[in-house]
Amino acid sequence: MEVSFEEERAKARRVRMTVFGAGVAVLAVLLSVMIIPAKAQQGPARASLARQPDGSLVLAVPGVTQPVLDLYEDFDCPVCNELHGKVNTTLVRLAGEGRVKVVFHPVTIFSDEPMRSNSIRAAAAARCAPVESWLAYRDELYAIQPAPHGTASGFTVEELVAAGQRAGVKSPGFDRCVTSQERAESHLKDTATIRIEGTPTVRLNDMDLGDLAWSPATLEKAIDSVGGKLLES
Repeated sequence: MEVSFEEERAKARRVRMTVFGAGVAVLAVLLSVMIIPAKAQQGPARASLARQPDGSLVLAVPGVTQPVLDLYEDFDCPVCNELHGKVNTTLVRLAGEGRVKVVFHPVTIFSDEPMRSNSIRAAAAARCAPVESWLAYRDELYAIQPAPHGTASGFTVEELVAAGQRAGVKSPGFDRCVTSQERAESHLKDTATIRIEGTPTVRLNDMDLGDLAWSPATLEKAIDSVGGKLLES
């Protein structure tokens, strides 16, 4: 699944254009039916974050299993950074309200250097971050993403350790874990089993959303539409 930076961007454009037409049609059908409101929450809902054996992170209110939004992202991917800036707040809010289960899949998509090594170091460091600080650490990773992309090395272990301090990481073993890059091998092993055309890839109950994922309002409608259909069945 390794690709160069230019190939990754080209694939991302092709996938977004291909999926866009199908996604619009599916969403139109979903929005044309009466949406049943999500289950009423007793008091404010609170999502919790859990790390899975494959390194993915699940953000959901306990007991919420559907709908599922899978986000595949590479921390050195500038398009992923752009998507993060547009819809991350919406995704975290919807998960906190019990309206969706969000699964974050950090991957390494690049084969060219220095992007590949940048990505591996960042993803390995993210595996060192405790779950209570992971979302804040993810924000910090995107904030320090190397620029200009494709020409400069970045995500040094020193930068990654400092990012953990800013994110409020308190784990005593975090600095050593990041500096040694001890989680890099497991990250690459798990990444090798994932089949995607490019990053970011956003799937809602296994349906690729393409460009529909880039609008907070449209993304929220799609999530509520699928949730309503599930409650109907």
